Amino acid sequence: MDDDSRYEAVRSRDARFDGVFFTAVRTTGIYCRPSCPALTPRRENVRFYGSAAAAQAAGFRACRRCRPDTVPGSAEWNVRADAVGRAVRMIADGVVDREGVAGLARRLGYSARQVQRQLTAELGAGPAALARAQRAHAARVLLQTTALPVTEIAFAAGFASVRQFNDTVREVYAATPTRLRAAPGAPKAARRPGGDGVALRLAHRGPYDAAGVFDFLALRAVPGVEEVTGPPGDRCYRRTLALPHGHAVAEVGERGGPGWLPCRLRLSDLRDLSTAVQRLRRLFDLDADPYAVAERLGADPLLGPLAAARPGLRSPGAADGAELAARAVLGQQVTVRAARTLAARLVAEHGKPLPAPDGTLTRLFPDADTLAGAALTELGMPGARRTALRAVMTALADHSLRLDAGADRDAAEAALLALPGIGPWTAGYVRMRALGDPDVHLAGDAGVRHGLARLGAAAPSSVPTGTWRPWRSYAVHHLWRAAVPPSPSVPDTPQES
Repeated sequence: MDDDSRYEAVRSRDARFDGVFFTAVRTTGIYCRPSCPALTPRRENVRFYGSAAAAQAAGFRACRRCRPDTVPGSAEWNVRADAVGRAVRMIADGVVDREGVAGLARRLGYSARQVQRQLTAELGAGPAALARAQRAHAARVLLQTTALPVTEIAFAAGFASVRQFNDTVREVYAATPTRLRAAPGAPKAARRPGGDGVALRLAHRGPYDAAGVFDFLALRAVPGVEEVTGPPGDRCYRRTLALPHGHAVAEVGERGGPGWLPCRLRLSDLRDLSTAVQRLRRLFDLDADPYAVAERLGADPLLGPLAAARPGLRSPGAADGAELAARAVLGQQVTVRAARTLAARLVAEHGKPLPAPDGTLTRLFPDADTLAGAALTELGMPGARRTALRAVMTALADHSLRLDAGADRDAAEAALLALPGIGPWTAGYVRMRALGDPDVHLAGDAGVRHGLARLGAAAPSSVPTGTWRPWRSYAVHHLWRAAVPPSPSVPDTPQES
């Protein structure tokens, strides 16, 4: 887009571009999302920025009406696998807050100066500024949804000092922390720490096929770690999360409002707030661009009717890469239900217990270090698959394989395929879900083949799947659904071929 087309999007208040760019008004000193309902500013007074951090660095304050810091992330960072895309995903996961800019650069294999230069060229802000904007957003959420003292919130949000916290809040929101807590629109009764947790709204753009996502997750929910409760249309997905500073129990509701899903997080350490939110966003695929997906797949003769019938279809990711890899290996050559049974045994035997059960949630999924040295005889599955599972966990434990938010997707897939017992289906499934790649086609998947057959494709090899790029992961989900109509659930995980 050029600036003139961006301005037209602002004039039409087009929510499709929320999070893709930000509009700053020179005469007011305020920046907004493109869909802000305020009076459209004159063209000569408008500046455009690729990130909220860039607008803040240029001296603009966040609009109190449209809250531009709460928009979904740009889907561009899901698609892109280059250093900038990987850096953005790692910053969102809290790497800069935990390891600094030097740690981010080390993970990327670049110098800190190179990372600064590349991010500034693409987003108008470097890694420190992007992390600062994220900390400011976390601070606002904690101020308005908890009764924590301001001093505790400063450190929980990731700030190094109370002074830095106060200065940032004033610059970003043009208000002191105390005024921001009492601002109109803030909850009337703040939540008490350690009680009901932190209440959030997880933003998404465009239509969202919540029923499809909750069906998908419910079919695969591992007892002890996950559960889906409530009637269809008003379900709640609950799960435990292992986080850098502690653990959490997360709840996400199926029924939200226009452009958001309700969420509640009970965190053992509030410093993990931003990381927990980002992992849930990846799990629920909340930063996707359903308009771009529908435009590409809807134009395909084969998938067009499916795309029209399921607006807002998502490709669920994973809350933890190592967990998803373990579950993918457990799912080789068996159904989803059988894989879930195996995963439940794994959790019961090796999962770390929560300090206290939270309903049916009792444990964290076992980590790679634990599974790498486990005999796994309790699983009752073939020895070759146990060997494959231990090989993957060992590679994760010694860091020869990375499946975190900023992992190089091609390198991760190559490392997986080099391990015993890992074939193209497992590597592709891990790439699609653990690494959030929107462009994975599981060519050997039985569900994909059955879906194509039901759609009348003469042979899977004859289908020009290249025209589905870069959204082939979404095409896979459409085909899984087509394979077993009219059931609302996707089919059991098929066998590798």
